[in-house]
Amino acid sequence: MTAPVVYASLCPMFPIRDHNPSLKTPYVTYVLILVNALVFLSYWSLFSDADAINSFFSEWAMIPATITAGENSHSLVTSMFLHGGLFHLAGNMLFLWIFGDNLEDELGHIGFLVFYIACGVAAALAHLLADPSSTIPTVGASGAIAGVMGGYVLLFPKARVDVLFIFIIIFRVFTVPAWVVLGIWFAAQVFSGVTSPIVGGGIAYWAHAGGFLAGVLGVAPIWLRKGGRAYWQATAGAPPRPETKYRYIRTDVPKVRKR
Repeated sequence: MTAPVVYASLCPMFPIRDHNPSLKTPYVTYVLILVNALVFLSYWSLFSDADAINSFFSEWAMIPATITAGENSHSLVTSMFLHGGLFHLAGNMLFLWIFGDNLEDELGHIGFLVFYIACGVAAALAHLLADPSSTIPTVGASGAIAGVMGGYVLLFPKARVDVLFIFIIIFRVFTVPAWVVLGIWFAAQVFSGVTSPIVGGGIAYWAHAGGFLAGVLGVAPIWLRKGGRAYWQATAGAPPRPETKYRYIRTDVPKVRKR
């Protein structure tokens, strides 16, 4: 069986945290992170046996051709709790950690869980529509997390997000508005989906785009209930609460200057 397609994205700007504190404990976000980690650990040992991991993904990963044939519909949900590797899992859970708590604040615990699952299913269906005859298994939570990001940017477009910028050997942390980093991320998915094969480099770009749009549409009623554009004007697009302040501690390591 071919290596699984993952809902992941390589981007030179990598969010590491936001300045948007949550008001309530995001229990569902924590539970989702825990469940994803435990599920991954439950089959991690299978990666050393190609036949075993292929058999496992055949049953639980989302395979478009199988869904098209009317089989394994449960995989539209189960696939979003599977990951193709440790770094795939870690990257997805970091994004969920950063953006999930604030959306859980707005939607409530049960509402956020339903929203998350719905966005994950929408992402899987977007990938399915892009290539319904594909026999490659698809795994990953980032379709659902893309929905969280879409809802986040609609409600808090100017929330400040710290991103790690990586370019060859340059590593810098910048603080930018959420609409910039998430807008660039979404544009990258659409551009890659248009210019690459259906599955470019093992990444399901259309699943990301579909999940993101599902998140925007899912949160739109809340945004409209808050006043829509008037809500943005009242809050200047920023979170309606004081932002988190981070302190940068100076190091005692002396600088060594070149002669």
